[in-house]
Order: sequence, then structure tokens, then C-alpha cells
Amino acid sequence: MDFTDSAPLSSVSAPLLSGSTPKQEDHYVASITDEHETTCWGCGLRLIISPYAPVFKCGWCGAITNHNAHKQDNKYFWWRRLRDRCFVFILLLFMLFIIGSGIWAIYPVIFSVSYFCGIFHLTVTGILSITTLLTYVLAAFRSPGAPPLITWGSYPSVGRGGLDDYNFCHLCSKPKPPSAHHCRSCGMCVLDMDHHCPFIGNCVGAGNHRSFILFLISAVASTFYVSVVSSYVAYKIWPPLRHIPTTVLTKSTVLTILTEYTFSFLISVEYLPIRGFVLIYLFFASVSVEIGLAVLLWQQLSYIYEGKTYLSQLSSNSNGSDEVEEKDCQNIVRFFGCPYPATRCVLSFWNSKKSHKK
Repeated sequence: MDFTDSAPLSSVSAPLLSGSTPKQEDHYVASITDEHETTCWGCGLRLIISPYAPVFKCGWCGAITNHNAHKQDNKYFWWRRLRDRCFVFILLLFMLFIIGSGIWAIYPVIFSVSYFCGIFHLTVTGILSITTLLTYVLAAFRSPGAPPLITWGSYPSVGRGGLDDYNFCHLCSKPKPPSAHHCRSCGMCVLDMDHHCPFIGNCVGAGNHRSFILFLISAVASTFYVSVVSSYVAYKIWPPLRHIPTTVLTKSTVLTILTEYTFSFLISVEYLPIRGFVLIYLFFASVSVEIGLAVLLWQQLSYIYEGKTYLSQLSSNSNGSDEVEEKDCQNIVRFFGCPYPATRCVLSFWNSKKSHKK
């Protein structure tokens, strides 16, 4: 149990009378020494605690003090920041390369098919490219969300429960709310931190989580578009296959046909122009990136639907907590900041099915 007191504390002892029978509660009486007394960092009041309680909560302001937490050396901070910025620079170059090589390899063929078709696909490419680059820059360079400033350290200004479940961050030297986590790579406490993403060189938190999700959606749509268009253009410019009969394999007619087409395909690659090799690279690169980003997007949307973040999910699993968050599509709606009246018609049928389900 925690006690608060603003007056000086004195040692207390309860001696036993001679000839008296010790009672049950006498075994719990102990003298109070200096090691039982400490000061709350949140409100400045002195607390009487057990000497074996390194972590305790103030009974007045609710702040949590952990004597085992010490300020650790963060000498690799600038190395981590340099690493993250290099990732950002490399990814920006990669996206610009995909956009430039795609325009060079795809659109001469598209415009040769139809001028209207070329204008349409060029417009779609411009929209997807600008959206992907803009959301990536916002997610990478926008602040992930620092905790709001709050008064602490003085009893008159800190009210009862004013710092409930707050911890003290020894790296930032300021209060840390329960939903915040300190990131060593960013060197700051991040509110509603989901994870630190090295590919955007930034944490994903309350300040840029929406931009990060929009970037994933735009990137998945862009890579899907590139894979479809590049495969279509590669089919249009691929050299005709030459029929080369093979008489070596006679075990199966199907196997013979497959072998003939395989040899024809490999021989046709020899006559493929440079534009064709660029299209092959664009197809495989876009498909591989699309699969990885689609899995990450599905995971993120699942956490948002459950009203959690990645770190909160890990914390609940490690603590063995059985607390169940409310799973609802309104969590996704609130995450993207859509007003409820605008989505009432869309989600009314979904919510009505869930409410009547037994």
C-alpha cells in the first residue's frame, strides 16, 4: 500500500510489554528507517514504502516510480539516424527508378496501341506516383507524435490522479503517458507507438500512422498496376516463338510439347530488346514488393480494427492479459478521421448483423 505525506516522517516502533502474549499483528510491526522513505517524482510528496518495492505508485498523483530504471547510454543514436536516412534515400531512388523506367519501357508501346489509352494510363501513373511519393515523404519526415506537455514535480500544481499510470522517462527527462514508448532510434517518446520502421526512417505513431497506412495502400495499388501493365506490354513486344521439334523425349506427348515451348521461349529471349528486360525486372520487382506490402497492410488494418497497435498487442501477449478490445469497423472509420454521419448508411447494415448475432 502507498502512503503520501507532506510533513517530515519520523521513525516509529512498537515495543512489546514484558509478560504479555504476542498477538498475531505484532509480527508485522517494524521500525521505519530512512530506506522506507522516498519522494514521488510526479508530485514531490514523500512516500512510505516497503524497502523491497522498487516499483511503486503514488497514492496522490498516480505516478509510477521505478528505481530499477536508469538512464542508459545512447551512444549509437546518430549511427541509427544515419542508417535510417540512408534507407529513406535508397527507397526514394528506387521509387524514382521504377517510375522513370516504367515510363520509358511501357508508354511508347501503350501510345502505339491507342493515343487515348496512352493518355489514360499516363494519367493513372501520375496520380499513383504523386500519391505514393507524397504519403511516403509525410510518413518519413512528419513527427510520429510526441506526448503532450503536462505539469509535474510540484504538489500544489499536480492534482489528485493528474499523473495516473505515468512513468518517468530517464532518456527524455519528462513524464511518459501509459500509451507512449521511448524509441532509441528516434531519441524521443512516441505517443501510440506502433513500431519503428527503418524503411521510412521514422517511428509509426499517432502523428504519422495515418500517412503510413495511406502509403501502404497507394504502394500496393501502384505495384499491382505496374505488374499488370508491364506483363501486358511484355506480351505485346515479345518476339514470336519459333517451333523447334524435339525427337529426343518420347515418353509423353505433354512433356514433349512443354519441352518444345520451353526451348522456343529461351531462344526468343535472345532477340528480346533492352526494353523487354526492363519489363521483366519491373514485373518481378513489383510482384515481390506487392506481396510484402500487402501482408504488412493486412496486419496493420487488423490491429486498427481491433483498436490496438503492434506494441500494445505484444505487451498484452507478454503480460498474459485477457483484456479484449472492442472490434468494430468504427475503429477504422475513426482512424481515418471520417465523420460518423457520413458513414452511418455504409456501416448500418454491418453493425445491425453483428448486434443481432447470437
